[in-house]
Amino acid sequence: MEFKAIVDAKVGHEAGCAVVGVYEDGGLGVAARRIDGQLDGLIAKLHGGGDFSGKLGDVLLLPAPAGAAAARLLLIGLGSRSGFGRKQYRKALQFTVQSLVKTGASDAVIYLALEPVADLDVHYRARAVAEVFCVQLYKIPDLKTSAKPKAPRLTSVSVAVADVRAAKAAAEGLRIGAAVGSGTTLSRDLANLPPNICTPTYLGTRALALAKKFPSIKTKVLDESAIKALKMGAFLAVTQGSDQPPRLIVCEYQGGKKSAAPVCLIGKGITFDSGGISLKDPPTMDEMKFDMSGGATVLGTLRTVAELKLPINLVVIVPTCENMPSGGAVKPADIVTSMSGQTVEILNTDAEGRLILCDAITYSRRFKPAAVIDVATLTGACIVALGNHYSGLMSNNEALANELNAAGLRADDRAWRLPVGEEYVEQLKSNFADIANVGGREGGASTAASFLSKFAKDLAWAHLDVAGTAWLGGAQKGSTGRPVPLLVDFLLNRTRAT
Repeated sequence: MEFKAIVDAKVGHEAGCAVVGVYEDGGLGVAARRIDGQLDGLIAKLHGGGDFSGKLGDVLLLPAPAGAAAARLLLIGLGSRSGFGRKQYRKALQFTVQSLVKTGASDAVIYLALEPVADLDVHYRARAVAEVFCVQLYKIPDLKTSAKPKAPRLTSVSVAVADVRAAKAAAEGLRIGAAVGSGTTLSRDLANLPPNICTPTYLGTRALALAKKFPSIKTKVLDESAIKALKMGAFLAVTQGSDQPPRLIVCEYQGGKKSAAPVCLIGKGITFDSGGISLKDPPTMDEMKFDMSGGATVLGTLRTVAELKLPINLVVIVPTCENMPSGGAVKPADIVTSMSGQTVEILNTDAEGRLILCDAITYSRRFKPAAVIDVATLTGACIVALGNHYSGLMSNNEALANELNAAGLRADDRAWRLPVGEEYVEQLKSNFADIANVGGREGGASTAASFLSKFAKDLAWAHLDVAGTAWLGGAQKGSTGRPVPLLVDFLLNRTRAT
């Protein structure tokens, strides 16, 4: 998809389709008012006569309207003018994409960025266009033998703005939005693949391919013997029941000064989670292929950062393995020694994500990071608490937590702060080891994060629990690519602050 910004204040650009907005209670949008003069008031008549209400989600296609330069005119309902904000703007864009692909147009001009949106500048409005188009046009890499549906003809999207200055800001927004789309697509592709294809070895191969595509990335993939040499006993405990060998993926991107401390992103990479000996219930177990979504997210974020050539140093770590039951699998009551030297009593083998992450957090210390953020589909308790709308955000650092929360709001990839602390660590006490890996049903998302906090002391650390946001189930089953937009916005904001 090609995105570009154009100056077209009069709504006269020739295109396969022009997209303008109409408000439910405030009449025609900025562009609709301008073009209505060329159409002898047709849009106003449709709106006033009740043929087009302007409610958010309403769409009306006018093929070859007399007087318009475009071959088609697509009217998009914007809802209430007084309440038109970030959420409504993105929703209107979603309906735009869904309608455009049905028109057969190969190119379109979007005039919605001309609409004033509270707290949203032209840069953001254009960025949102590219992000929403990439998300809505995404196709799952399915393995069906039936004929694939034809790809949409739409290949070029222009965003109309009022002047040259705005066009420059819009072009930069489109560049960022398209790169976020690329990273989100990589994340979704990896997570959507079946677990017999997307193994730990496969993930390592894809990470090496990313480094080959972007010379700014240096990648190494450590095998089981190297992981043993690092004394990652918690990580190795999880993988010992599987025939698939584990991998530790380490990617370094250097876009900032050599002396600048990097941000470290750690992604949980369980390519299939059966629960181990603490076997999961069969319903929806197939969705446990998505348990590597944290790893997919940080690799997708890395791709976006490299594509944008951000002036920041970034380290991405993905501990990846399967969690399977077998005669050699770790058992409840086993005690293992983590890379940090702390011992862990494994009371539930299905609480495995925190075991691979705690060793990865310890490993991250060698990079002397400015911040460490782990991303994981960690707990069902987070879904109970927040549903599928917000990612759980837990941190030992107020400034870092505030940065991530603000990034989620800007990117419309929201997180919600949940507590960590010694009260929850108390639930993890063990009679036989330094700490247990579970602490009961109460506050499960916070006890899991508090377990990780014991390995993140003296680090500026945050944890994103994306168990409810990384994928959808049921008829819409598939990866969402979240929280790539949040993480990219966080890193972008850090580059502006330096």
